[in-house]
Amino acid sequence: MRSFVGLATTVAAASVYLYLLSTHLPPADEGHQPALPGEPKPEPHYYKLKFPSDLDELRELAEMLKFYKREHHGYVLLLFCSAYLYKQSFAIPGSSFLNMLAGAIFGPWEGLVLACLLTTTGSTFCYLLSSAFGKQHVVRIFPDKVALLQRKVEENSSSLFFFMLFLRFFPMTPNWFLNITCPVLNIPMPIFFFSVFIGLIPYNFICVRTGAILSEIHSLDDIFSWGTLAQLLAIALVALVPGALIKGYGQTHLKVEGMDAAQVTDRKQR
Repeated sequence: MRSFVGLATTVAAASVYLYLLSTHLPPADEGHQPALPGEPKPEPHYYKLKFPSDLDELRELAEMLKFYKREHHGYVLLLFCSAYLYKQSFAIPGSSFLNMLAGAIFGPWEGLVLACLLTTTGSTFCYLLSSAFGKQHVVRIFPDKVALLQRKVEENSSSLFFFMLFLRFFPMTPNWFLNITCPVLNIPMPIFFFSVFIGLIPYNFICVRTGAILSEIHSLDDIFSWGTLAQLLAIALVALVPGALIKGYGQTHLKVEGMDAAQVTDRKQR
């Protein structure tokens, strides 16, 4: 009972903080043009924010935050980091949209650095929350999947870091589930931390680059420009090459048999 109360209190406090942060934005001047003599000064505009759930909402939110960032860069950065950590810490799906939003707002390189740091930090917070409040609940709710992962961790104990890296590159088990299960499996924090940071770089790169491209596309001509095609090729290489290397290593050094079947079964049960 105390674990549930502690987790609920943490979620409530974080939710109140994020709500206050998102609803008390400094005013943004829509016009950037000073009022002519004798004309009233334009009223500042206040925005309402929410997590994007599709590409249209993502594009609209990105345009608004890019405009808002011109006057309030620090506030937008704080807001984005807080929202990202909120989702990651409480294992809420939707990181792909936030990664694309990072690329659209901050550009491909700054966005990638932010996405990698926030993914790792948020996943670590999730690990710590699960360790403090959720171990028994994870085992009770997902007994079969925890038992399977425990068995695979024991079989790959001599190559544990590469096994965790393999799971991040090929998410046979969702990332959020790995985050809440690793404390139950007694995965050491350094192995967890660096497997998240390194293992999710390709995924973060793909999402951030995609967001940056979407923010630059305004017509069909933009899609077929040499610059866009080069970026798409880079995305394809980053997606394929590291994955092929890790998969080759996994086939010869790791024991992952049965995890694909478990994933299919889990999806059917949802």
